[in-house]
Amino acid sequence: MEQPQPFRKKKRISDKNLSLNRKIRGYAILAKGDMPIAVSEEEFLVPSQSSDKKYKVTNISGWNCECQDFQNRQTDCKHIHAIKLWIKLRAKPEIEELEIDTNEEKCIYCNSLNIVKNGSRKTAIENKQRFKCNDCKKRFVLDPVKRIKGNGKIVTLAMDLYFKGLSLRDISDTLFQFYNLRVHFDTIRRWISKYTQIMDDYTKNFKPELSDKWHIDEQMIKSKKDYIWCWNVLDSETRFLIANNVTRGREIKDARAVLKIAKKNIKENPKEIVTDGLWSYNKAIRKEFVTKRTSPNCVTHSRNAGIAKKLLNNNMVERYHNEFREFDKVRRGFKSDETAQQWSDAFRLYHNFIKKHMALNGATPSQVAEIDIDLGRNRWLSLLKQSLNHPNTTKKEVILK
Repeated sequence: MEQPQPFRKKKRISDKNLSLNRKIRGYAILAKGDMPIAVSEEEFLVPSQSSDKKYKVTNISGWNCECQDFQNRQTDCKHIHAIKLWIKLRAKPEIEELEIDTNEEKCIYCNSLNIVKNGSRKTAIENKQRFKCNDCKKRFVLDPVKRIKGNGKIVTLAMDLYFKGLSLRDISDTLFQFYNLRVHFDTIRRWISKYTQIMDDYTKNFKPELSDKWHIDEQMIKSKKDYIWCWNVLDSETRFLIANNVTRGREIKDARAVLKIAKKNIKENPKEIVTDGLWSYNKAIRKEFVTKRTSPNCVTHSRNAGIAKKLLNNNMVERYHNEFREFDKVRRGFKSDETAQQWSDAFRLYHNFIKKHMALNGATPSQVAEIDIDLGRNRWLSLLKQSLNHPNTTKKEVILK
C-alpha cells in the first residue's frame, strides 16, 4: 500500500518577484507584435494574450486597468507595464546631427559660391535649410547628412539592422513601432547605399597590418535569373577581408582580377596562399606572384587538405561565405552584376570595421590589423562622422537596387 505523501506548504511568491513577473509578461506582449491602441492621451487598449479581448488602461489620476489582476491587487499589471514601455519606446530619440567641416558655403554640384537661401525642407525630425545656385539653377542642402530625412543615430541604426539580416520593410516597421518615425523602405535603401559608399571610399586610405598567409575562395550568388561568382581574399590571423570581386566565370583571368585588387590593398605580399584547389588558382598565382622556391619572395600555393589538417583547410573564408549568405537571403538575389559588386563591397565594410568576431576575442578585424581608427560605442556613427569630415572622401551618391 502506497504511503501518503506528506503535505508540503507552497512557497509564497514575494511581491517583488510578482512585480518582476508582471513586467516581463508586459514586455512579452510587445515582443509578440500585439501593439496597443491609443484612444487618447490618457486611455489605451491592450490586446489580451489568450483571447480577442482588449483591456482598457487609463492614466487620469493614476494608472488603472480593468483586468482582474489589477482589480484584485491594485498594483501595476502586465497591461500597464506594456503601456509604460510602449510610451517610452514611441518617444522621439534625441537629435544628434553629424558635425561636418564646412569652411565655406558653395554649390555641391558646380562648386559655385553664388548661392542663396531658397526655402526649407520639412521632415519628420526638423526643418532643413535649402539653397539654390544662381549659376546651375539647382537646389540643394549643404550638409550631405541633411540631404536625407533623418539624423545620425536613426541612419546608423537602420544600417546596422540591415546588415544583421532585417529586410528594408522590417526596418521601416521597426522605426515606426519603437520610434514613431514613418520612413519609407526605399529611403532606407538610399541611406545605406549612399553612406556605405562614402565610408568605403574613406577606409580604402588605410593599409592593414596583415599576416603572411591568405585564404581565397569563391562563392555562387544569384544575379537576376543567372548565377555569378564572388571571389574573396581573407587574411589568416586578422580575419581581414582584403579584397572581393564579382565575375561571370571562374577562369584564370577571373582569379587574377581579385589577386590584383588584393595586391593594391596591402603593404607586403604573402608567403602562402590557401585555396580549395580550383585549377584556375594555380596559374593565376604563378602569373601574379613569384612562385620559384629559390627566390626569397617566393609565394607558396597550398591546396585545401580538408578538416584533417587544420592549418590547410579553407574553413575561415567559408565562414565568411556563410555570413554573406545570411545577408543575401533577405535580398533573394541581386538585380545586376554591378549591384552585386556594390553590396559585396558594403558587406566587406561591415565585416572589417563594424562586426565583432568571437575568434578575435570580441575585436573587429580592423582593430587586429592595427588600423588607426578610433571608433566609439556606436561604431557606425563614429565611422560615418570621420568619413564625412575627411577631405578625400567622395560625397557622390551611389544608388544600390
